[in-house]
Amino acid sequence: MNINSTEFIKGIVEADHLLDDGRPQIAFIGRSNVGKSSTINTLTKKKDLARTSAVPGRTREINLFLINNSFYLLDLPGYGFIKTSEEVGKRLHKLVDWYLFNTHYTQKVVVLIIDASVGIMDNDLEMMAALDGHGKNVVILANKVDRIKNSEYSRRLKFIQEKVGSHKVIPFSAKKKIGVGALVNEILG
Repeated sequence: MNINSTEFIKGIVEADHLLDDGRPQIAFIGRSNVGKSSTINTLTKKKDLARTSAVPGRTREINLFLINNSFYLLDLPGYGFIKTSEEVGKRLHKLVDWYLFNTHYTQKVVVLIIDASVGIMDNDLEMMAALDGHGKNVVILANKVDRIKNSEYSRRLKFIQEKVGSHKVIPFSAKKKIGVGALVNEILG
């Protein structure tokens, strides 16, 4: 399937009727600055569709994008370190928790993005366990593979796969457009 049309609809901070309209929802979650927004921009071939920032914690609501007038991509706030107040950090954590685990909304796929150049972190494993515990269909996107030295590439990806078990791992680079087709096939297939 090709992505022919994209539209930013709105930022969501509470229950919203749009999430009940029957369109499939594909959620992107990961640590702050792991490349969630950049991944959405790469998939949609729209450089500035999802706002990106070098400042951890830029995404402060669930950003809803309508794709091909038939499904939604959701850019969730990141977890882990964010450059904001403790109060805002708690609010963002509650928002993510609410959407993924405490509502009737269902996601066709939850794309858990990790930074392959850093490796899988404890909070990534905690998020994966929570998603698994709630029966979510999880795909692991190993982003920033372009930053891994060739001599370390296979070892790093093997380590990530061992940590995530049977979950599919897609090597990806938003910057170099690596793995775009594999991700599109996985989430839209």
